[in-house]
Amino acid sequence: MPRMTTDFDAVYEERLNGANLYFEVVGPADLGEPPIVFLHGGPGYNSYSFHSLFGEHLEHRQVIYLDQRGSGRSGPLEDTEQGDEALDLDTLVDDVEAVREFLGLGTIIPLGHGFGALIALEYARRYPVHTARVVVVNPWVHFPELAYTLLAEASALRSVPVDDPADRLRAETPQGQHPAVGAARIEAAFALLNARDLLNAMQFTDAASRMHLEFADVEGQLLSAGEVQQALVNQGLWEFEYPPFLTEIRRPVFIIAGAQDRTSYPEQVQWVADLAGGDVTVLDAGHYPWLDDEEAFAEALEEALER
Repeated sequence: MPRMTTDFDAVYEERLNGANLYFEVVGPADLGEPPIVFLHGGPGYNSYSFHSLFGEHLEHRQVIYLDQRGSGRSGPLEDTEQGDEALDLDTLVDDVEAVREFLGLGTIIPLGHGFGALIALEYARRYPVHTARVVVVNPWVHFPELAYTLLAEASALRSVPVDDPADRLRAETPQGQHPAVGAARIEAAFALLNARDLLNAMQFTDAASRMHLEFADVEGQLLSAGEVQQALVNQGLWEFEYPPFLTEIRRPVFIIAGAQDRTSYPEQVQWVADLAGGDVTVLDAGHYPWLDDEEAFAEALEEALER
């Protein structure tokens, strides 16, 4: 049973698809419009900061804020039926569908950010009947390419030439085996610069935006779930190339991109635009555009939801 917080809000902690999932349902239900399901990034982050920092702009809509399995206020991966050794995209998409079925919803609008965009897009591909449209913000869809982008940025920040291990690894890998190019690139990148400093340099426009998010994280008392990241890596995350599946999406796709988010724009955004026919809006913002220009992001999101 949900814990009611206001006339329109309910907090759920339910065992669905073999996992203990935490999600909040916020806003009026009788609008005649599909509810939004917010899918956070990370992987292993949470929905708290988006709700806290931007939720007031969505009060006129019904929104489901889901903490993905193993993340935020949902139960740890070790308590899931699938375990904590590995985690894949299919399971995360199945969790979204389990939440939709549990709430008795017809169609939804998956709204995915960063890694969460991958879940949103795959949900739309697998469940077009239950997807009104899909909105992605600074998506990640091609992980070997993302790993190269991180390596190139780390090399630039250290003022050294890019030493891409891809060709060397392909030459050394026995025939019939898949060279782990993405994993090798990300290892090289993080050897040059630790992950936190590298991502901060690439995703935030300034220190004020980063601190704004960090204050929200402290307020929520939630830490990023490293075990989720590791479980996905164990399943081959850094070798995953989603672009071939983008051509199979039959629902309208809208992309909101931050021009200063070097992890997503322009390469990752372009994959979705070209192969899924995504409509692109580019803002002068970083990875979290609601931190850099709240009103511009609100306008872009409203247009993506209404067009």
